[in-house]
Amino acid sequence: MNFHHISVMPQETVSGLVTNRDGIYVDCTLGGAGHSHLIADMLSEKGRLIGIDQDESAIAAATERLQDCHCQVSIVQNNFRNLEQVLQEQSAQQVDGVLFDLGVSSHQLDTAERGFSYMQDAPLDMRMDQQARLSAYDVVNSYDEAELNRIFKEYGEERWSKRIAQFIVEARKNAPVETTGELVDIIKKAVPAAVRNAKGGHPAKRIFQAIRIEVNDELGILENAFRTAVAHLKPGGRIAIITFHSLEDRIAKNVLREMAKGCICPPELPICTCGHKPEIKLLVKGTTASKEELEHNSRSKSAKLRIAEKL
Repeated sequence: MNFHHISVMPQETVSGLVTNRDGIYVDCTLGGAGHSHLIADMLSEKGRLIGIDQDESAIAAATERLQDCHCQVSIVQNNFRNLEQVLQEQSAQQVDGVLFDLGVSSHQLDTAERGFSYMQDAPLDMRMDQQARLSAYDVVNSYDEAELNRIFKEYGEERWSKRIAQFIVEARKNAPVETTGELVDIIKKAVPAAVRNAKGGHPAKRIFQAIRIEVNDELGILENAFRTAVAHLKPGGRIAIITFHSLEDRIAKNVLREMAKGCICPPELPICTCGHKPEIKLLVKGTTASKEELEHNSRSKSAKLRIAEKL
């Protein structure tokens, strides 16, 4: 199974996550098992790795790659929005570490027919779970102008969201927008030439990000998943989160920061009455990839790593 993906900050992530060779570790974004294989290498025969992914290709690739591991390995095809259910089914109510490596994998980007890339012409899809109902085609062709504007603005932070939404709605009056190439052409027409020619990346980058987030509900599931992970950590267990854009990183930062706070009483109160205790201790607060890593993996440019420990 050829599943190409270069894991971001692998050593920093795994060395910061694994503290118990006999422990149970959960990789919520298994992918090609890059991080998982490193975790497994650090575990003893008593240790256990649980890998979760919703992508069939990732499951197949990871199953093959993890065959040589000497620890116990359980691979589950599911979405980490169902982490509570997965841990219950795996009889792993208390674990030693949980990893989230967010974003889209290199394999998904590079597989043209998956429709994730604005650099390759393919049917509009973008589903990480290929059995899911909603696809990029549905978003582009059935959402009204206001809905398109909203997701482009919120999830893509796109300056020209309203104009791009207008152009899409106008274009689909003649025929459905069926391919990534057609969508890119519409976006290029909507964005003024002076903006397209200025430095700042491909004009379709933010729009494709926004549609992908909408199709896979990437932001909607994060906060609950992070809180569920922490709830199932043993004291001293750790959560590691790798983010790739500001929206998901903001959620990770805010959730971890809130869980690390003690008293949450209004500052004007002379004494604490809330009794709120911190649940975690922040260990790594948004470190980025090294210069050496950036040189051989351009997709690590926007990545940030956060690690926290259960108190």
